Amino acid sequence: MDNPLDLLRADDRTAAWLAGLEADDSPDVEVVLPDAFTLLDLAVPHEDVNEILALARTIRTDPGLWWLLERCARRLVRGIGLIDHPFDLPYLPAGLGAAGRYFHLFVFVAALPHVRAYHRERGVPADVSRHTLADLGRNVAVHRRRHGVGGVIQPSWIKMHYRGEIYQLGRLQYQRATLGTRMGTLIEGVMPGAPSLNLHIPDFSGPLTPAACDDSLARARAFFPRHFPDEEPTVATCYSWLLDPQLADHLPESSNIVAFQRRFRPGYPAEQPNDGGPIEFVFGDPDLPPDQLSPRTTLEHAIVAHLRAGGHWYEGNGWFPL
Repeated sequence: MDNPLDLLRADDRTAAWLAGLEADDSPDVEVVLPDAFTLLDLAVPHEDVNEILALARTIRTDPGLWWLLERCARRLVRGIGLIDHPFDLPYLPAGLGAAGRYFHLFVFVAALPHVRAYHRERGVPADVSRHTLADLGRNVAVHRRRHGVGGVIQPSWIKMHYRGEIYQLGRLQYQRATLGTRMGTLIEGVMPGAPSLNLHIPDFSGPLTPAACDDSLARARAFFPRHFPDEEPTVATCYSWLLDPQLADHLPESSNIVAFQRRFRPGYPAEQPNDGGPIEFVFGDPDLPPDQLSPRTTLEHAIVAHLRAGGHWYEGNGWFPL
């Protein structure tokens, strides 16, 4: 393998990020490599386990990769408990091969004891902690579904779970957040920067029924005052293709998605098309051309028909009081 640090320096997307790591003086973190049972606890698909364990030996004996893992782990751990911590985990150059595709998994496993300790300090129940951190395995599964090989599809998303920012409570996930300027100016009595909860709808979690959402919201209304009493969010927000109001024109009145949309008060109008959003989450790959899609369900037919008629989909947004 080429020197991984040289590959990072040669790529404009990672060179500045690497320079920041080199200048960082965060406290050292003891890096623990994954074993099979840790991976299974995190819902990593069985077909990925052997390759990850083999890569662990590669990373441990490669000075550049080991240095990078130690630095990323300590930066991630430093941000545990914070909202909107600026440290990011970009995609790594293709020249790193499987080590680059899976690298962020090793960073998250290294942070695992620390985020679990943070959960315990906050009194987060063990099952909530387990379900939240297992989103890593779902991310690995999506990578294989889309690319045919293992890896972490969206490290910038999973990092929020591993610094204590996101929690899975039943069907929905909730991100500790603050209101942005645009949304904050729309909501009477709440200022931009005020604490809020941002809702996320994970894949592979069953239908988005009203009953499942009611149950999840009831859990959230009890969970956050108990475990984060210093934040006191008063509104929930959501930014998702599922809130594109055009969906209500294409789906039956009884649709779970239409029922989900009715929970929210309208936010600001979306301006830029986001056709890749519904294609990604419904068909598995945002880059699939609409004329190559083979719809089967009512939702799939609605998405494809709208695109083939020349329409666009948008990331909608909305809010409701907690």
